Amino acid sequence: MKIEFRKVPTTPKEFTNNFASVKLEGSFCKISPTLIKVDAQLTGETPVLCIRCGEEENINLDEKLDFLLSDGMFKDNESEDLVIEIENGIIDFDEICESELSSIESDYHICKNCLDDNIKIEKEF
Repeated sequence: MKIEFRKVPTTPKEFTNNFASVKLEGSFCKISPTLIKVDAQLTGETPVLCIRCGEEENINLDEKLDFLLSDGMFKDNESEDLVIEIENGIIDFDEICESELSSIESDYHICKNCLDDNIKIEKEF
């Protein structure tokens, strides 16, 4: 789903975006001329690789996502919120989902078989 930045209303608007095997659902609204607040929930499942054995396993997602979208470069260094800078004035929720999935997939995951295995993992310090 794509929407032009300038067309986002100041009152919260509900949305649902399906991407691959996940759904991003929530609301968004303009809070300033250059910022949009997004409150959403990412649900579904995605495949990840076990860091010990390399086997692929599906994990269930139920992630709360609260972030800001900025039209161009974001200049406020005091904000504690995650800020995503939008190019060309177009908000692409598929791209946001893809980015979040890539972040989840690049994290360290251990499959159920390896968790049940009591063999110690060699640690490097």
